[in-house]
Amino acid sequence: MSATGTTDAPASKRLRLPSFSVQVLIGLVAGVALGLIARSMGPVADGSPNWLTSSLDTVGDLFVDLLRTAVIPLVFTAIVASIANLRDVTNAARLAGQTILWFAITALIAVAIGIGLGLILQPGAHTSVTEEAAGEPGSTGDWWAFLTGLVPSNFLGLSANTSVEAADGAASATTSLSFNVLQLIVVAAAIGIAALKLGDKAEPFLAFNRSALAIIQKVLWWIIRLAPIGTAGLLGYAVADYGWDAIGSLGRFTLAIYIGLALVLFVVYPALLRAHGLNPLKYFAGAWPAIQLGFVSRSSIGTLPVTEQVTERNLGVPRSYASFAVPFGATTKMDGCAAIYPAVAAIFVAQFFGVDLAVTDYLLIVLVSVVGSAATAGTTGAVVMLTLTLSTLGLPLAGVGLLLAVDPILDMGRTAVNVAGQALVPTIVAKREGLLDVDVYNSRHGADAFTDDVDERAENPVPA
Repeated sequence: MSATGTTDAPASKRLRLPSFSVQVLIGLVAGVALGLIARSMGPVADGSPNWLTSSLDTVGDLFVDLLRTAVIPLVFTAIVASIANLRDVTNAARLAGQTILWFAITALIAVAIGIGLGLILQPGAHTSVTEEAAGEPGSTGDWWAFLTGLVPSNFLGLSANTSVEAADGAASATTSLSFNVLQLIVVAAAIGIAALKLGDKAEPFLAFNRSALAIIQKVLWWIIRLAPIGTAGLLGYAVADYGWDAIGSLGRFTLAIYIGLALVLFVVYPALLRAHGLNPLKYFAGAWPAIQLGFVSRSSIGTLPVTEQVTERNLGVPRSYASFAVPFGATTKMDGCAAIYPAVAAIFVAQFFGVDLAVTDYLLIVLVSVVGSAATAGTTGAVVMLTLTLSTLGLPLAGVGLLLAVDPILDMGRTAVNVAGQALVPTIVAKREGLLDVDVYNSRHGADAFTDDVDERAENPVPA
């Protein structure tokens, strides 16, 4: 009897893994270490990446692809559900207006910081990069892109791109699908409004949509559990492959960008939170999983499912509002890519080519940064925003090529700030409108609380 009890006792004890935040930290350290090893190995004989670099790239890409897979069903079902809940919300139009207003306010502050750093640090006048590196960009910004991006070309805003490559006398065609989140929002909003107007007739559809949303969120938790592995792959590939050596020739420009990003993230955002009676440390603890993933993945869209989850679960923003504001922000709210970067980069190009900018030119930079991200929402990207800024100012687009060597390094910080802003604005607006669950905002949260939901505890009970 006692022998049986002795045998059963160890079996009742389960191996406890480190907390999720510790797992992600281990992934970060492992990524840097593996990246350095891969970089020291160098390329193979034909110049292609070695096996470790390729493996890290594949692991990171697979993780981001999994997150992107969750974007379409998550955004669609969440927006339909949130619009259906508008029957209980009397200030929906005011919430939308406040969201756009605070998008513009934070972008205005960010671009002002970018212009100031460009004028103080003079990155274009202190660089060793030569005009031989200049080159026309592959894509450019377009002021009509916002209007054309609003109109869906199909139900889910999908588009197909076909590229043809010739090698050894044989041609091969590759077709890839991409989606436009802005168009997806328009489609989901239209269906949600129609369901709201139909009333009881639409209740079976809305019930199905709620169930689908719950299932998608459960699958999303499983994907997020892979974040430590994905982080190791993403960061490892960044260390192994990105142009770190190019920082030497563009050091002052890189420094100006990262100083601007740091000022926005660690000075401006906390000041705005303090002004609204919110503890900045609580905000960073709650939003950190999304900010961290944005940094290593370099994709606001890929991080979107995580950003929406932390905004709701950690920061206390109601789902009915967050499911609209966060996806909308993922396409139009980019303080890193659409404010700081194009401001500093435009000044760099002007200084490099010896073009004197007038006061009106700086005002144009502000205008493009505040409203330009909406104008390029269908094809948002730092290069697209930069080309829109340069073309508006009449500066040579060939200047884009000067900065491409360090773009991946800058993109990590830019995306982190983008994601932080996409969670910040809904939090501020919810607080101003009396919708924020302050108890949730101030509670213990962060990476551990983000993943340890009730269902996970039920499926994986921790013995006392």
